[in-house]
Amino acid sequence: MATITPSRFDEKRDSSDPFVLDIRPTDSFEREHIEGSYNVPVYSDLQRGNEDSFRRRLDEIPGDRPVVVVCKAGIVARKATAILDDEGHESMTLLGGMGAWNGYQKNSLGYKIRSLVWKLTR
Repeated sequence: MATITPSRFDEKRDSSDPFVLDIRPTDSFEREHIEGSYNVPVYSDLQRGNEDSFRRRLDEIPGDRPVVVVCKAGIVARKATAILDDEGHESMTLLGGMGAWNGYQKNSLGYKIRSLVWKLTR
């Protein structure tokens, strides 16, 4: 299963025009989200192991663009990414989710440390 760091995602956004799929609950999405992202609020279902609600909405996801899946911290998004992979989509999980994206946007020390760990473990 593919993953992408926030910095690499930001670099590729303009050139590859990915479909950004945010699976967090609607209220979380409405408070903050990556510009241009699309919300399919299946986080709680996937967290509990229920894939049905997500599978019923797969027709909302374009098959002709790479898909970057976003959640709170990147863990539950991996489940959605695995389902998308199984269905033939080119998909990847945003490492660290919205927390990492916000840290990247703010250039926070926490994000810098997390980014270094990702580099060392990849």
